[in-house]
Amino acid sequence: MLQEIKNRILNGGEITPDEAIDLALHANRTELYAAADEIRRKFCDRTLDSCSIINARSGHCPENCKWCAQSAHYNTHIETYDAIPEEEAMAMARLHESQGIKRLSLVTSGRSVRGNDLDYFCGLYRRMGQETHLQLCASMGLLKREELQKLKEAGVKRYHCNLETASSYFPELCTTHTSDQKKETIRMAQEVGLEICSGGIIGMGETMQQRIEMAFELRELGVCSVPVNILSPIPGTPLEHTTPIGDEDILVTIAIFRLVLPHAFIRFAGGRARLSRATQKQALLAGLNGLLLGDMLTTLGSGVNDDKALIAEAGYNPL
Repeated sequence: MLQEIKNRILNGGEITPDEAIDLALHANRTELYAAADEIRRKFCDRTLDSCSIINARSGHCPENCKWCAQSAHYNTHIETYDAIPEEEAMAMARLHESQGIKRLSLVTSGRSVRGNDLDYFCGLYRRMGQETHLQLCASMGLLKREELQKLKEAGVKRYHCNLETASSYFPELCTTHTSDQKKETIRMAQEVGLEICSGGIIGMGETMQQRIEMAFELRELGVCSVPVNILSPIPGTPLEHTTPIGDEDILVTIAIFRLVLPHAFIRFAGGRARLSRATQKQALLAGLNGLLLGDMLTTLGSGVNDDKALIAEAGYNPL
């Protein structure tokens, strides 16, 4: 079954949801990872898509996402601030560029960015575009069409809005906004000419079937970049005592995502620092072709130099 599905995908066909679930539950793991890697090598080149983020506005978020350290509903003791100072952001942008990172996103807490705050960040993007060669991305919540257009005009190329999990499971994790609102934002961003980065967090109590449901939702939306975050249970949040997801579940999820999304940049994002080097390398040989480098929003990331060595060992072009 795996061989037939792999060949179909290599020839431009698609896997079905039932097939994806069957493979996730029953396929030989070594063969599944190898098939995902072959598909990745067919449709993606040897260049790994590297990116990093700047936590541009932190904390005080009115949304009640159960996984999030930045929600005002939970006492998580994180640093909070309204907007990162311009010179600090520029210094971080230059550092990221000097490390060979290709993309950089400003990420803001809160439901959305409006008015003068949006104008401030747009000005910052214009300056980054003038003074660096970074590809610019934005993650600023549930924006309106005209706000997304402003970001595009300021030089933003890609908009990030995670589905976070399957639509069927999302109401268990957040009640202050919906998956449909996220999808509406994604579609409007596409309409103004922005690429889309959208993925989710695995290990929040969802089933493998629900992870696969999310993968097919992402395929339907036509996203080009899919961050796979691994839950880092944050003390003070409702998910703080969640049992960590196992390495095999992580690798199987990545491999299935590659079969569902053969052309996408599928990247490790938050939470991978707890994984062994061997597991991270296996992920790069089981469908991944992107990494979020450097520190994450509220948890420690991986060392950039260590990641560069790992990337080279997995056969990718150097950053």
